[in-house]
Amino acid sequence: MQAKQVDFSKGGVTQNIIRVAAPMLVAQILNLMYNIVDRIYIGKIPGEGLLALGGVGLCFPFISLITAFTNLYGAGGAPLCSIERGRGNNEEAEEIMNTSFYLLVITGGILTILGSIFCSPILSLFGASDTSLPYALSYMRIYLLGTIFSMIALGMNPFINSQGFANVGMTTIFLGAAANIILDPIFIFFLGLGVRGAAWATICSQILSAVFVMRFLMGGRAELRIRLKKKPLLRKSHIFDIIGLGSASFVMQCTNSLVQIACNRMLGAFGGDLYISTMTIINSVRQILDTPVLAITDGASPILSYNYGAEKYDNVKKAIRVVALSALVYTAVVWVLILLLPEMFIGIFNKDDSLLTIAVPALRIYFFAFIFQALQYSGQTVFKSLNKKKQAIFFSLLRKVVIVVPLTFVLPYLRNLGARGVFIAEPISNFLGGSACFLAMVCMIFPELSRNKRQS
Repeated sequence: MQAKQVDFSKGGVTQNIIRVAAPMLVAQILNLMYNIVDRIYIGKIPGEGLLALGGVGLCFPFISLITAFTNLYGAGGAPLCSIERGRGNNEEAEEIMNTSFYLLVITGGILTILGSIFCSPILSLFGASDTSLPYALSYMRIYLLGTIFSMIALGMNPFINSQGFANVGMTTIFLGAAANIILDPIFIFFLGLGVRGAAWATICSQILSAVFVMRFLMGGRAELRIRLKKKPLLRKSHIFDIIGLGSASFVMQCTNSLVQIACNRMLGAFGGDLYISTMTIINSVRQILDTPVLAITDGASPILSYNYGAEKYDNVKKAIRVVALSALVYTAVVWVLILLLPEMFIGIFNKDDSLLTIAVPALRIYFFAFIFQALQYSGQTVFKSLNKKKQAIFFSLLRKVVIVVPLTFVLPYLRNLGARGVFIAEPISNFLGGSACFLAMVCMIFPELSRNKRQS
């Protein structure tokens, strides 16, 4: 495979964002297949699809926690790596990448051991009932065996993209997703493994992706390489910098996990397992519809970091405008589609009449203020890419911990809203949190870029 590198120092800002974001969009869609394909097949298991889907949905907070640690080191190290490349410090950039790699491996091993020991009580804490717990345990115990491979594949891929090899990053995800699509029906239906088969298919896919990532980053085509034969470079300064910047993405994923736990517990109390299955489907639909906007923001991130490090502040401003406008247009289109065609999105996973009765109005409520999510993603991406860790962490906590979690626990008790209150919490948090994050970014970052330009 020819590894074509995008040179961030050449070409227009919009052109570079498109050149990185386009393959990343494909990669994001393929990455989505890891989990979404599992859920589609699980939802169609004869006689137990809905219960199995709810059981796997209870594993989401656990999986989100694994993703949080992956982002802590991957999303924390990659922007720092890009900034150093923009400054011409490739040796420093490579040390940062190697530090992130060792942190991923060490943490992955710890999570595998602790998760395997405490899996059952954790899932019960997350809201598993006696009916759904067996499905959740069957999936989670197997899924944990692939933790290290998953963290390497997803955590090191941003370092491939930060070097300008977006096509290679896309291929990493493609290999794993294609394997998952092929193996899922074989393990679930042909071998009759059900939920356990979905977990085994996911592990095999993660191993394939991890092997490809390692092969590229240790080979001669990469500009920055993983150095296994050298003494591990775990400088304290690098560790603190990576964790400091990655804390924003870490907090965001941890708060996602917290929100999922809160939703599952309240839905279980006010509606039962069918409502938990409904939330599993809504979260899956959201993952599908989030994918393009995440590709835009993730594609812009290395361009923002590189130009900031290279002191090209006008390019940074232009990149911010491109990201914000693109995200707003896309989320507006999605909002209209959800209002017009909710049955189509729910039917991807299951077409049970009792499910549709609950899920269709719930989906419309949940996505009512989706356009404001574009503001959250745009602001968060800018703060993270420019190493504004405190602001990135604050606005992650504001939307999820300060707004949505309390509302999830309070709204069901108000005016007899019941389970509907859980779904109403999301649009309120999107409006308040997204608006605050974007306005703060505009008021803080643009004046700073203008001052830096005058000083330089």
